[in-house]
Amino acid sequence: MENIYLIIVVILFALAISDLVVGVSNDAVNFLNSAFGSKAAPKWLIFLMAGLGVLIGATFSSGMMEVARKGIFHPDMFVFSEIMVIFLAVMITDVILLDMFNTFGMPTSTTVSIVFELLGSAVAVSVVKIKQLGGSLGQLSEYINSEKALAIITGILLSVLIAFTIGALVQYIARLIFSFNYRKNMKYFGSLFGGFAITSITYFILIKGIDGSAFAEIRVPNGEKLSEWVTTHTGILLLYSFISWVIVIQLLKWLFNIKILKLTVLIGTFALAMAFAGNDLVNFIGVPLAGFSSFKAWVSSGGVAPDAFTMEMLAGKVSTPTFMLLIAGLVMIITLIFSKKAQSVVNTSVDLSRQAEGTERFNSSMIARVIVRNSSWLHNYIEKIFPDSLIKKVNSRFIPVNTGDSANPDAPAFDKIRATVNLVVASILISIGTSLKLPLSTTYVTFMVAMGTSLSDRAWGRDSAVYRISGVFAVIGGWFLTAIIAFSVAAIVAWIISIGGMFMIFVFVAVAILMVIRTHMIFKKRNALEVVDEDDTITEKDETEKVMEKCRKQVVKSITLANQIYSESIDSFLNEERTQLKESLVLKDNLNKKSKKQKNKVLNTISKIEEDVDSGHFYVQVVDYQRELAHSLNFLVEPLFQHVNNNHKPFIQSQIDEFTKLKLEINKFFNFAVELVKDNKFNQITDLIKQRDEILVKLEKMEIAQIKRIKAREINTRNSVLFFNTISETKNMLLHAINLIKSHRDFISITQKSSKLMQL
Repeated sequence: MENIYLIIVVILFALAISDLVVGVSNDAVNFLNSAFGSKAAPKWLIFLMAGLGVLIGATFSSGMMEVARKGIFHPDMFVFSEIMVIFLAVMITDVILLDMFNTFGMPTSTTVSIVFELLGSAVAVSVVKIKQLGGSLGQLSEYINSEKALAIITGILLSVLIAFTIGALVQYIARLIFSFNYRKNMKYFGSLFGGFAITSITYFILIKGIDGSAFAEIRVPNGEKLSEWVTTHTGILLLYSFISWVIVIQLLKWLFNIKILKLTVLIGTFALAMAFAGNDLVNFIGVPLAGFSSFKAWVSSGGVAPDAFTMEMLAGKVSTPTFMLLIAGLVMIITLIFSKKAQSVVNTSVDLSRQAEGTERFNSSMIARVIVRNSSWLHNYIEKIFPDSLIKKVNSRFIPVNTGDSANPDAPAFDKIRATVNLVVASILISIGTSLKLPLSTTYVTFMVAMGTSLSDRAWGRDSAVYRISGVFAVIGGWFLTAIIAFSVAAIVAWIISIGGMFMIFVFVAVAILMVIRTHMIFKKRNALEVVDEDDTITEKDETEKVMEKCRKQVVKSITLANQIYSESIDSFLNEERTQLKESLVLKDNLNKKSKKQKNKVLNTISKIEEDVDSGHFYVQVVDYQRELAHSLNFLVEPLFQHVNNNHKPFIQSQIDEFTKLKLEINKFFNFAVELVKDNKFNQITDLIKQRDEILVKLEKMEIAQIKRIKAREINTRNSVLFFNTISETKNMLLHAINLIKSHRDFISITQKSSKLMQL
């Protein structure tokens, strides 16, 4: 019996490593978004500071481990075998849940997930036990620490409102003081601002955070505990810290001309990473460590049956070995550096808070539109109350110097003033939670602080506010969804293991492994598509020649993909291959998204074309016809898929023969079009148009043949509607393809002529 529980402990630690990987991938957004968003330093330096913060902060987590052991349920009401079921259900659910959110680039709360997983699994095991003992569900309160659980959940929800409000308020004050043109004011107030920021971090990270950490019991020379000595001398430590930092920063400015805000952002990244590790490490290894402590206590009991050994020991204080915390910290650092999913989650947060306009990740929602409409009314009303001179003075502090370039991946999403406020405010709030032993959600705090500072910085303008607010609600909705899924899945897993026995443990572990592999494949596929899109990005360094080359590549890719989608869709439809037709839907959606992205980048691209207005005019036409080509394929493929998906009657043989021949003609047309664009053989465009016209004649003959079939009652109405729709969209596709190539020809021709004239 001891061997099976030893295996369970090993499984718990294996799941802990996996949970660290998926958890850090999700929570990297908490301390990387400000440094990455402001481009404060090279990536290697940001990772170095974050890694050091994680490693040191990991040793501050010892006090937080109590939450996993006794924060949600009363351990004395359970026996060893039941506790292990609870812990296993939690870890299996957590790995699957967090990996799914990471795959789709959505930040969620690891704190919410662990709390509700503990709650769900404990409730399920409690219900099973109550039923076995013949009790009633009214006894559930004896097993669940509902008061503590409610306090934790309330604290997490309050942190959303508090973080957003404080972030908005502090950023508003900071912007009033420094404005967007902050370099001038930094000469006079930079060292004071940096000294205040770093002193705040020092206080809440090193002073408040030390209580309950692995270093709290260290004795100072006078015999006091380090935590007690720090508490006694808080005031003088703060004063000395502020004075020291101001002097150090000013000296560094004079001697080495350092950028004060870069320094504060890097130190803030270190501090927030440290606060993250101190607060959130419990979410990843708290449960396995509690399971390991339970196993050691049971083994030392001297042969007591696992179903009889009660777990009062978990209610006491159990120290966590420092080496285990450091190992966990190292795993987190490795994941932080190499995880592509971490970057995906960071991008979501940065996009919602960027100062510049550009492609929005989220669509507008009704609640967002209502909020923006009422906020605009309130803003106009407030402006009428205050004097115009005051309003103008305040507004002058919020005029961006440079809003950045949304199409340039190297451009900062926001400036370093906002990055500093994000880091300082989030560090302070998280450290307060850590010192009070409250597992505040670092995701909630950092995300909402970033959203609050974005609001104060007027990054949510009228052209972007509805999309940004919708995005915020989507993320918050994901948090609530996390709670529901975490509770439900953990409860189901715990209940099945309790009923089905030990064998079900290995079944669920296998399910978790398969789920992680599956989501990894999905992420890899999505990431590959994003890399292709990034190849089309035009940076500030691109000259007119490069713009022309990018345009040529875009047109070739659009035509090639259109040919692939059309051919595969017709083939799959005629052969009634639903799976292949579904893949064509994915290709069609990718072309649609890609053409939409290019249209959203039109403003940026035109600004980089140095030639006359006509060049920009023809480039707009190129993008428009790419979009129309994508629309034609959308209206063509969707009905074909719905027909097959609903198991309607297939086309009759004569129709199949017609479309088979048509597909070959279309393929020949597109191949010639690609060759023409690639090799700049625009003098042969009349031959391409001739091919198009010949196909149009064949399409008319197909329509006539279909009308004859209708009169002969060979086919039904549904068949006719689909047939004529396919013919119609094929015509549109061919027309848009020709117009696309003509526009591309004109764009290349005009741009080259203008470029030569400018050189002369």
